[in-house]
Amino acid sequence: MKKYFLLICLFAIALSSCRKIVDDTAFDATAQAVRDDQAIHDYFLLRGITPPIKDASGLYYEVTNPGTGTHPTVASNITVGYSAYSLDDVLVDSSPSAYFAPLDGLINAWRIGIPKIGKGGSITLYAPSGLAYGNAANGVNPPNTVLIFKITLQGFNN
Repeated sequence: MKKYFLLICLFAIALSSCRKIVDDTAFDATAQAVRDDQAIHDYFLLRGITPPIKDASGLYYEVTNPGTGTHPTVASNITVGYSAYSLDDVLVDSSPSAYFAPLDGLINAWRIGIPKIGKGGSITLYAPSGLAYGNAANGVNPPNTVLIFKITLQGFNN
């Protein structure tokens, strides 16, 4: 009888350890946007930076060089040099020159920010996570990461 009780207990423990844990909490994009905005403001405050322009999308940006000529559109193919940083100033990605891509295939922060400069121009984007990679991890960036992009537009074609 003790053997059967022991076997039943072991079987129950084995089955319960295989139980799938479900996270019932839904992602709240609005709450995340508020947290991101606060984190960006804290970044400015801690570094003594006057907050730059805030786009209606929530993207903060500073045009450091407007460039020349016409500006690209979302339908443009762009060539840029860029560096991406976390809010603790750690370099998380970069391509100093000749990164070529269709702008409409890139993250929303770039789609909004890059058309604000012309060829040879440079811009700094302070991208809330919803305009960067959202609530998905990307490379070394965990989900819901605010990123800072320093971008130089080397060229584009429509």
